[in-house]
Amino acid sequence: MSSMHPSSYEELMRTWHVDVPPRYNFAFDFVDTVAATDPQRLAMIHVDDAGVRREYTMGYFAEQSSRMANALAGMGIGRGDTVMIIVHRRVEFWVLMLALHKLGALGVPSPALLTAHDIVYRVQTAEIKGIVADASVQATVEAAMPQCPTLSVFVLTGAETAPSPWKRWEDVAAAASAQYLRPADAPGGDDPATVFFSSGTTGYPRMVLHTFTYPLGHMVTGKLWHDLRPGDVHLTVADTGWAKSVWGKFYGQWLAGATVFVWDYRGKFDPSRLLSVMAEHRVTTFCAPPTIYRFLVREDLSRYDLSALRHCTTAGELLNDSVFHEWKEKLGLSIFEGYGQTETTLQIATFPCMEPKPGSIGKPAPGWDIVLLDETGEVCPPGVEGEICVRLSPRPVGLFREYWKAEDKTANVMEGGVYHTGDKAWVDEDGYFWFLGRVDDLIKSSGYRIGPFEVESALVSHPAVVEAAVTGVPDPDRGQAVKASVVLASGYTPSPELTRELQNHVKKVTAPYKYPRIVEYVTELPKTISGKIKRAEIRARDAKNS
Repeated sequence: MSSMHPSSYEELMRTWHVDVPPRYNFAFDFVDTVAATDPQRLAMIHVDDAGVRREYTMGYFAEQSSRMANALAGMGIGRGDTVMIIVHRRVEFWVLMLALHKLGALGVPSPALLTAHDIVYRVQTAEIKGIVADASVQATVEAAMPQCPTLSVFVLTGAETAPSPWKRWEDVAAAASAQYLRPADAPGGDDPATVFFSSGTTGYPRMVLHTFTYPLGHMVTGKLWHDLRPGDVHLTVADTGWAKSVWGKFYGQWLAGATVFVWDYRGKFDPSRLLSVMAEHRVTTFCAPPTIYRFLVREDLSRYDLSALRHCTTAGELLNDSVFHEWKEKLGLSIFEGYGQTETTLQIATFPCMEPKPGSIGKPAPGWDIVLLDETGEVCPPGVEGEICVRLSPRPVGLFREYWKAEDKTANVMEGGVYHTGDKAWVDEDGYFWFLGRVDDLIKSSGYRIGPFEVESALVSHPAVVEAAVTGVPDPDRGQAVKASVVLASGYTPSPELTRELQNHVKKVTAPYKYPRIVEYVTELPKTISGKIKRAEIRARDAKNS
């Protein structure tokens, strides 16, 4: 592997590489190996909702994951079995993922917001055998149980008691041996390791299957994009139910020698509490979606000692210019954008060796041969939009193996020697990529193709707008007209005057032809449980009402 801190993008692309050892298994080859030589290395700082801080070492994770691997094996969990994990941001998440890696069982991280119906769908689709759940979701899981005949192992975290068929985490762990030696036929390499359910913005979630090489793909995430160094304290704001948690709270951060900072807050997000926690615990590097940054810049940042903070990143949606400049003005720090999917690790990013262009997701990450293709499969020149595609020769480290149990869907996105992301972008003359949105979300109006993110970004830069979703509606003259569904900030009320003000604001911030000709004021936007806007649902509702 090359230098962690190249001086230019060209040097980065020329020198960076990742060696993939045969049969690599993160739990054995990294955690247990580090714990054998440096058991007191600080791996995690955990702060619970009450503000109680606990510190955990690599030795702790090596020992506790071995205990849980033995405990689960004793309950009948083995290689190839699937285990659903619904534990908020409890330390048990990391212990359990490592234990499953040792067993060769597949962890299925799942958010605590799942309904009983959601759980039934996931259990039946993935044929889940075991479930480890926080006591706060026990009732929801029990409501799903009658329709989940494959479930046979039930473990509760954070529970004082565990009625049958449940068992308490603490009890099963305490009764198990702390020794789990790596077997000669240990799982690793291209074996199945983890299943993530996609967000499902346009239909039922897909099962994204990653192998044991996936953690190594996040070396680029942690060492390069997050710019981590040994001793750093890194906070990524993400729930453990989604792939973003292992992007920013697990593999790449530990591989870079950093300490993962976990704030297990419950309930509604409070930006002032987050800033206080970051200040008190001296967070050095930070990653959050643009929505979080939009809330943070509205606070009086001078009230918080953020002097330890040195590097900031964002992903998940586009960052509007005003937030970028306000953050930099107040803290002296740029925000480095990145792009990837549940199916991948980091594909495109603005790295520390590059000058950020606000609104651009950056340039291809090393190891990822990115190309923009038009509808005929031809490469798009600069300035022309196309689908973000990944050439598969050589296959990038960190790309998913398949949509599990869906060969037709896998074949569809892996057609022609490339992985089709389903996302649109264009690239400028300097090689920077500019994200437009999902292929299905693009609006075709009067010969123009308009990405919803561009208009949404312009709208949320107005103080009256908290959130916005932009979609296309049928128009007899234009083909489609741009429509904005807008959630207003406190103190603002819908009016024709405000509509004209928002329309004029968009015309000033971006190209005038992109302004929303229709503005609908709503109290909330339809979203997936991961927080992504369901534009397809808005389009379907509009079509039904037309």
